Amino acid sequence: MTYSLHHQAEVLMDRYGVKVAARLSQGSAQLPHDISERLRVARLQAVAQRKRAPVVQSRLATSVSSSGGAAALTFGDEGWSIWSRMASVLPLVALVAGLVLINGIQNEDRANEVAEVDTALLTDDLPPAAYADSGFIQYLKSAAHRTASE
Repeated sequence: MTYSLHHQAEVLMDRYGVKVAARLSQGSAQLPHDISERLRVARLQAVAQRKRAPVVQSRLATSVSSSGGAAALTFGDEGWSIWSRMASVLPLVALVAGLVLINGIQNEDRANEVAEVDTALLTDDLPPAAYADSGFIQYLKSAAHRTASE
């Protein structure tokens, strides 16, 4: 889109230049020969200067690719050095490393919690088989209810 706007602007400038040149040519018919000759040389210099002007083209994207409902602007392969490739992969590597670290910490916390429960069961005066007895669980509930009501 930028290229077409730039191209349209140049076409309009060229048209304007042609119109100005036509008006100047009409007016130069009444001028003396030496002045018209200087104007002709100045025009030639201006045209030569216009031709020598460097063409500056901005390169926004070399290709537009679409997939599904999304479009992506890409810069092609010629602009990617090893450092720019590494810089583009670095956030992904940091994300994966962070997720692995979080997973390890959570696993360790879970193991510590299970170890605390196991330690509490094994160091208690009651044998672990008592917790599996349904009658004992009823006794604990009724004892807790009696303690709360007092």
